[in-house]
Amino acid sequence: MNFFLETLKVIVLLVYYLLESLVFLVVPARKKNVSGEIVLITGAGSGIGRLLAVKFASLGATVVLWDINQEGLKCTVGLVKEKGAGRVHSYVCDCSKRQDIYRVADQVKKEVGDVSILINNAGVVVGKRFLDSPDSLVEKTMEVNTMAHFWTYKAFLPAMIAANHGHLVSIASCAGLCGTSQASDYCASKFAAVGFAESIDIEMRSLRKTGVKTTIVCPYVINTGMFDGVKSKWPRVIANLDPEYVAERIVSAVRQNQEVVLMPRIAYLLPFLKSFLPVKALLLLLDYFGLDDMMNTFKGRPKKE
Repeated sequence: MNFFLETLKVIVLLVYYLLESLVFLVVPARKKNVSGEIVLITGAGSGIGRLLAVKFASLGATVVLWDINQEGLKCTVGLVKEKGAGRVHSYVCDCSKRQDIYRVADQVKKEVGDVSILINNAGVVVGKRFLDSPDSLVEKTMEVNTMAHFWTYKAFLPAMIAANHGHLVSIASCAGLCGTSQASDYCASKFAAVGFAESIDIEMRSLRKTGVKTTIVCPYVINTGMFDGVKSKWPRVIANLDPEYVAERIVSAVRQNQEVVLMPRIAYLLPFLKSFLPVKALLLLLDYFGLDDMMNTFKGRPKKE
């Protein structure tokens, strides 16, 4: 195809895709049925992972729960069964250890079957200035928030590719779109998670495995306890997110095959503003909203949790 025809084709498709996205803003895409799917959720012992487990189970999915906290897993299993869902399996897994991920993944494949929806939700945060962050905790942040995604994909993606059916969900963060003070390791891990998920999505498309979908979720601070003490300067403008709302948005995004989800909606402005604003102007806005040093008041979850 010559240059003129190729360019014309791109312009026509570009206009079509833009119009399509505008239509979906008014008329949401039809939600796919997840009944019978095997949904694996890491970090399912609390917070968003627990809520996702309950919601997917109530939709008829078989849920596979991973967490390092056995008591948390038991609580989640109990909540899922309270909702009348019987197909729930739980496994203690340390997502900071590659061999543990592979070991438990093999166990899941033998006892439950091939995972068709993988939700990498497990995450940790240090909340200290870079030079005050112990090496071991920095490594743990990268291992759980980033490298675990590599190993779970290696474990479960081959079956999805073989069936040309599956869904990869990365619970990243707005911290993966813009850096902030006292979160250097966390931001780095989330930037990496976003880049990794985007790359695998493009790889699936290049392999013509269009049945393997990707959803990248970038929420602002969620009121799960993980970021206790953190808030913007103007909470009425940029408020911490309700966990129930976030979980519902994630489930809807998966069912509608939405590629990228930013929460709150004002967060969609962030990549756009970063693309053209001078650095000083961007820093001015971050300072105005109190987003540049919001980790100064970070407390996090109590140690007993």
